[in-house]
Amino acid sequence: MSSIRQARAWLFVRRRFQFCATVAMVTVLTGTCGALLMVPNSVLPKLRATQPTSIGNLRAADDDPRLAAVRRTLEPFGQLVTEQVPTGNGQESLVVGHPAQRAEIDTLAGELAAATTAVTGVWGPGWAQAAMVVVASNPSEFAALVRSGGMPADVAAASVADPFVPGTQPTGQRVVFSSDAGRRLDADGLRTLLRHELTHIATRAQTVDGAPQWMLEGFAEFVAHLGTGHRFADIAPTVATRIHAGDVPRDLPTAADFAGSGAVAAYEQAWSVCAFVADQFDQPRLVELYRRIAAGKQDPASEDRIMRDVLGTSRDELVTSWRSWLSARAA
Repeated sequence: MSSIRQARAWLFVRRRFQFCATVAMVTVLTGTCGALLMVPNSVLPKLRATQPTSIGNLRAADDDPRLAAVRRTLEPFGQLVTEQVPTGNGQESLVVGHPAQRAEIDTLAGELAAATTAVTGVWGPGWAQAAMVVVASNPSEFAALVRSGGMPADVAAASVADPFVPGTQPTGQRVVFSSDAGRRLDADGLRTLLRHELTHIATRAQTVDGAPQWMLEGFAEFVAHLGTGHRFADIAPTVATRIHAGDVPRDLPTAADFAGSGAVAAYEQAWSVCAFVADQFDQPRLVELYRRIAAGKQDPASEDRIMRDVLGTSRDELVTSWRSWLSARAA
């Protein structure tokens, strides 16, 4: 009987201890929750804002002054997601969007530093090397961000800038992705498109409105695909198919070629012209050719003079050599 009494006494003491411990824990938790409730609301957002994002070195950028340029447009469409990305020359770029576009935001933020380096590697360091990239949530927001009354449905991204005097640094520059860009393009497609649009940002100060599109778009496409390992048939499938059918382009694409159903082929041809120049002459002379041709509106005669100065060949000779180069690459 004594052993039974001892066991009962031990259980009584243990249960009493567990009861006391439980009461103590409840008291501590209740006090902690009460203290948190008494923290002013103005403090909590600051605490949340200091939390790092989930991508490498990226951090929230709700206080970035560049947000002011787009905040009024973005906020009516919902909560903002902002990320700062370290890019070239000690600069920081900014990626902005809404929670529903988080996957695209994360992909673009992860690619932005490498894309900036790639553009600088071709164009040189003479640009800001800091960009704002915005992902729209719907077509209306996309149109508002690119300051257009209506954008073609097939446009996945565009770059814009404030009006500026040629020779000065543009302001208000940003790359805007459409709401369905992430659904239409895989990660490689987003990467290529980001580099294309960043090239427009980098070259904007040296580019005059109305300059030949074959040069502007072809150079951006050249930079976008450079070093990616993409094959000719991957970059220019429409042109390759036409060449296999015996339809080799007769001349450089015109502004009219970039509109309507022929736009895809025009972009591919424009890329191929710049790829040809870099391959047959060299990349620095391609950059110089861009700077000279993009500096104003051109016609075949003025293009001929510039090509003779920069490349040492006439426009007709360049077109003839380019057509042969196309046929060889497509084969």
